Amino acid sequence: MILDEPTNHLDADSVVWLREFVKNYRGGVIIISHDIELVGETVNRVFYLDANRMVIDIYNMNWKNYQRQRLADADRRKKERANAEKKASTLQLQAAKFGAKASKAAAAHQMVARAEKLLSGLDAVRAVDRVAKLRFPVPAPCGRTPLMANDLSKSYGSLEIFAAVDLAIDRGSKVVILGLNGAGKTTLLRMLAGVDKPDTGTIVPGHGLRIGYYAQEHETIDVKRSVLQNMVSSSPNITEMEARRVLGSFLFTGDDSDKPAGVLSGGEKTRLALAMIVVSGANVLLLDEPTNNLDPASRDEILDALAHYEGAVVLVSHDEGAVEALNPERVLIMPEGTEDHWNKDYLDLIMLA
Repeated sequence: MILDEPTNHLDADSVVWLREFVKNYRGGVIIISHDIELVGETVNRVFYLDANRMVIDIYNMNWKNYQRQRLADADRRKKERANAEKKASTLQLQAAKFGAKASKAAAAHQMVARAEKLLSGLDAVRAVDRVAKLRFPVPAPCGRTPLMANDLSKSYGSLEIFAAVDLAIDRGSKVVILGLNGAGKTTLLRMLAGVDKPDTGTIVPGHGLRIGYYAQEHETIDVKRSVLQNMVSSSPNITEMEARRVLGSFLFTGDDSDKPAGVLSGGEKTRLALAMIVVSGANVLLLDEPTNNLDPASRDEILDALAHYEGAVVLVSHDEGAVEALNPERVLIMPEGTEDHWNKDYLDLIMLA
């Protein structure tokens, strides 16, 4: 069984069920996941793809022991390199002294050869893992209430998802939308973004409204265009050079900018979609599960950027840490559309949502 990020978009009950299923599964399982709890409870062997050394290190142990062993291996290689470099430097200095004398030329040549052999067998110095550097710019000016919704409803056939939902997003406000799976959280966000139309009710844009919409399935990305073309299309005033600079901060360097967006991985699409929002100058961010597909370091960077963003944010997320980082003022509970002031008791609902 091969699982690629299986816990993305799952509610808490489903995640718990999946962990237990994998733990008790009698066959082999290969998992790619950023869910530390999932791999921590299920795996007994780790394949670490080291891009720096261009090798796969195999650790026949559980996740916790692997983390300790990997750090120990990295420390050992660092010490081995330091010792080898010190010996090679001594040999090279001695060879330089001997090289001035014809009688010592052969010995000098041997010393240089030994020094080169010592250095050639070493792993390259490990580069610091790259992390997306995300900072939202100062949002474009807007009115006091840039986005409002009145009497929204949505049904699929005879199935009513929600009805009579009202919402007002004030300038700089932080709102989290909560509710169990199927309560219409994503549907509401798509309506606010203008992607879907409500069955009844209206979306009322305020003065100067500029929306930045992050869709969990990355629908805002044109997969037929290149990474750079997607960026340029997100802001009418951005130059190609400026777009490449921002892309570089999101780990798209060199020829990466010319890749077709359709070949990007889930994590790369997440970074591209966020980069497109950054250059849009949005003053209201509509974010639907923005931390999915991200490595832990990039996730932390995004949460820090959210915490310092001056514009309004409407967030849908199963990620408790993402909601805490946003520090919301209000909560909208779906499908009822009930509004309340945020308090820590709602964290339990996030885990269940």
